[in-house]
Amino acid sequence: MPASASGPGDSPASDVVPAPFPARTKQVAGAIKGVKTDVMSISFADKIMVTITQGGRLAQWIHVPLDASNPSNSEQHLPSDTEGGLLPMPHLTPTTILGGTVPERETMGQLYATQIASSIATKNPEENRMVVVGLGLGKIEGDRETFFDIIELVLQCL
Repeated sequence: MPASASGPGDSPASDVVPAPFPARTKQVAGAIKGVKTDVMSISFADKIMVTITQGGRLAQWIHVPLDASNPSNSEQHLPSDTEGGLLPMPHLTPTTILGGTVPERETMGQLYATQIASSIATKNPEENRMVVVGLGLGKIEGDRETFFDIIELVLQCL
């Protein structure tokens, strides 16, 4: 057998995509209703990962592809006094990949993931990497103030 034979996991050097190492990482912390909340974003060559943790836990993972058509006429920002609230881009489809076995947690997790992906797509309309969100919130609260506080913390990290 020739010494130059390649195995099934080998790929040609032309498939290698140069990427900065280490991956760009940002981290912020804040108090949400008195609970320390840590947010971290890591930008990989093929994915953007955002984690939101309280007490060091990560209980749910959701991904949202951005490679679908990205309408450039969508405007996304924190609401002013005259707006009704945040509206995520309608073409984004979140999928729970781990955790989320409680329906309320899954729904809120997907709402957070879709809003984060919308914010990323609005900030850079050419972005097409997969967004992966890890959530580890102590309590899932559906109130508007908590939602905005968490999203605001995430926006500081993007």
